[in-house]
Amino acid sequence: SNEFSGNLPDFSPEFTSLFSLDFSSNNFSGKIPRSFRYLSSVTVLRLFSNYLTGPAFPEFITNLTRLTHYELGYNLFDPSEIPTTIEKLSILEVVWLTESNLTGKIPESLCTLQSLKSFDVATNSLSGEIPKCIGNLTNLWELELFDNKFSGELPENLGKLKNLYLFDASQNNLTGMLPESLAALQLGSLNLNDNLLRGNIPAILAENKNLYQLKLFNNSFSGELPANLGSKSILNEFDVSTNNFSGEFPTTLCSGKQLWQIITFNNRFSSKFPEIYGNCSSLSYVRISNSNFSGEFPQNFWNLPHLDTADLQDNHFEGTLPPIISNSFNLSRLLISGNNFSGNLPSEICGLKKLIELYLGENRFTGELPSCITELKGLQKLELQGNMFSGEFPMNVSSWVQLTDLNVSRNRFSGEIPSQLGELPVLNYLDLSDNLFSGEIPEELTKLKLNEFNLSNNQLEGQVPPGFNNKYCVDGLSGNPRLCSSNLKSFPSCPKPIPVSFLVSFLSVLGFVLMSSISLLCITKVQTDGEFKKRRHPFKMVSFQRGGFSEQEIFSRLTEENVIGSGGSGRVYRVTLNSGHVIAVKKLWGGEDKNMDMGLLFKSEVETLGSVRHGNIVKLLFSCIGEGFRALGYEYMENGSLGDVLHGEKGGEILDWSRRFAIALGAAQGLAYLHHDCVPAIIHRDVKSNNILLDDKFLPRIADFGLAKPMIKPRGMEDGESAEAMSRIAGSYGYIAPEYGYTLKVTEKSDVYSFGVVLIELVTGKRPNDASFGENMDIVKWMTEVVLQSHEFDQAKQLIDPRMYPDTCNYKQIKKVIEIAILCTSASPANRPTMRRVVDMLKDQVTLTVDTK
Repeated sequence: SNEFSGNLPDFSPEFTSLFSLDFSSNNFSGKIPRSFRYLSSVTVLRLFSNYLTGPAFPEFITNLTRLTHYELGYNLFDPSEIPTTIEKLSILEVVWLTESNLTGKIPESLCTLQSLKSFDVATNSLSGEIPKCIGNLTNLWELELFDNKFSGELPENLGKLKNLYLFDASQNNLTGMLPESLAALQLGSLNLNDNLLRGNIPAILAENKNLYQLKLFNNSFSGELPANLGSKSILNEFDVSTNNFSGEFPTTLCSGKQLWQIITFNNRFSSKFPEIYGNCSSLSYVRISNSNFSGEFPQNFWNLPHLDTADLQDNHFEGTLPPIISNSFNLSRLLISGNNFSGNLPSEICGLKKLIELYLGENRFTGELPSCITELKGLQKLELQGNMFSGEFPMNVSSWVQLTDLNVSRNRFSGEIPSQLGELPVLNYLDLSDNLFSGEIPEELTKLKLNEFNLSNNQLEGQVPPGFNNKYCVDGLSGNPRLCSSNLKSFPSCPKPIPVSFLVSFLSVLGFVLMSSISLLCITKVQTDGEFKKRRHPFKMVSFQRGGFSEQEIFSRLTEENVIGSGGSGRVYRVTLNSGHVIAVKKLWGGEDKNMDMGLLFKSEVETLGSVRHGNIVKLLFSCIGEGFRALGYEYMENGSLGDVLHGEKGGEILDWSRRFAIALGAAQGLAYLHHDCVPAIIHRDVKSNNILLDDKFLPRIADFGLAKPMIKPRGMEDGESAEAMSRIAGSYGYIAPEYGYTLKVTEKSDVYSFGVVLIELVTGKRPNDASFGENMDIVKWMTEVVLQSHEFDQAKQLIDPRMYPDTCNYKQIKKVIEIAILCTSASPANRPTMRRVVDMLKDQVTLTVDTK
């Protein structure tokens, strides 16, 4: 647990008395030295959590016959197998090789290790069947096999492991049934989720006195759960979701008074949800949606003080929400849509100050909505659709500053639409349809940047506000016969005012003309064959940021003299607004080229950047689409792209090392956000220096998301594997990871490889395919060869961009960045670190002092 780096030290044959060697949780790299074979007295070898490569279990390790603990998990090992000679380690007690890139099968020779107590090979690529002989390891206490590729059935012989306490074989491809012999063991934790298991759960599982964790979700189990499950143990976690369980639901899960999680969604139970769980005060997380429960829901359930999430959606529950619900003051998600709950919504619900999601839709609630509901300042989603709520909707909604979704459709709300809705900063889903709202449409609503807009089938009247006077809003305004519009043929024309005098008449006509001009969305000039011609087709414009600009002032300035760049996807313009603010507008080429469909690029960019908010990712200001026309507006980056600065006319001279390092760290943080903090995660698929833009302070923004894809992992697919093989090139020449050539699939590790190339660019100042490398040589191969041939870093200083002043170079930091770049560009995706790990490694270098020696 330090920050040692470099290779592990060699040991000479004299180290015959060393019995414990622990280099864990450092930054060591390279292979395990063969000299370790001399450590004949070592009993404990701990090298976990480093950056070691080579095989995870070298053959020479089996000569250390006194070894009891072999703990090397969480390294970057090359693909390798567990050696069959492992039987030589006859007194081995602990094997910990989690995330070590193991392949092949578990050798049967492992079954001779009678002293083995813990065997953890989780998160690898082991395959084949679980050896039947593993039941011979009668001292085994822990068996961790999850997240591999094991197939076949669970061996009956597992029932011989009478000392087994922790067993996890989840996230594999196991088939067959749960053996009764395994269910009869006194396990503390049984995890079999995410497999292909079927059949009934043996009743003997309920006799277990140790069981605290049971996870069987995402299988095809059926039948009834054991009636007394949990009656003899202290159960904490229970998850049987996404199976085919039916019949009565057990009443004994909380017998130990420590149950905090019940997850049953997507099953076919045919009973009430047992009332006894209303007395389970330890409950915190309950997800029982779509489980076919029926009958009166337990009233005491709403009195649970630790309850955080209650997801009861899509069942057949009846009953009311009682005033005691305020006692569940920790509730953050109350999701009960799709049931038969009825009655008034109690005002006590306003006491749930931590509430962020409230789904009451598709029930039979009546009465007025408590006006105090606007006191729930953290509310993000409010869904009340499909009930019988009546009365006026609360007018003072300005406190809902975090609200993104509001759906109150198909109720009986009356009165005016609250104008304060238009002031909510992040609201993008608004559905007020099928109610009795009256009066005029508040013009403030036109300020919203909406993905969903529906005011249809109400009693609204008056003129359609200018911001909604376009054909894309017609469906959302229909069913309001007293609305009028000067532009929309679906509505009657608004009556002209009666003139009082010539001047008044003149001013009225002039005002009408001005209002009509403002109300047309995206009527502008569009460039055709190098010139912009006026078009009168309306365009749909969606804003993602509050910009204070009009469509007319933007598109009138897409002229030849404002062009600042042109690439494979379109032309980019520098637009100075009336306010003096500068933005960048990219107009995509029409149609398709041989490699990419501009419509798909446009859609990908909008769907990705429209929802992403991060300081190191470029902001999308608006999108606009019309017939043969697509445009995107971004924040303007004063210093262009990193590629321009490094390889263009400026020649990289303005980037000293401190700026280059800041760019590396910022870009890494942007990619880490996409990979680890977005749901679903996003793969950029075209990371390169030209897609890293620099603001006026040379701080980086990741840009150009035309090839980006959400990283959705279907069942049975490898971690990070894209849902489809790409039919067109994903990435740019020189940055594409080597595995793409034979898999045509892009993962988050592909982005890591591309980022590694960018790191090398920052250090060397060279292009990825610089002619100086020679034939069949790119920047990765070139750097790797230079580093391998240089025994000392001083000899590798030829890598560093000579345009950086030597006095400004932190050579210790540069050396570390080179090491990180080599890790990122490893030929094997499994050996590359995650972007989150890359950020951590870079941050470790921020405080290093300058060393120019």
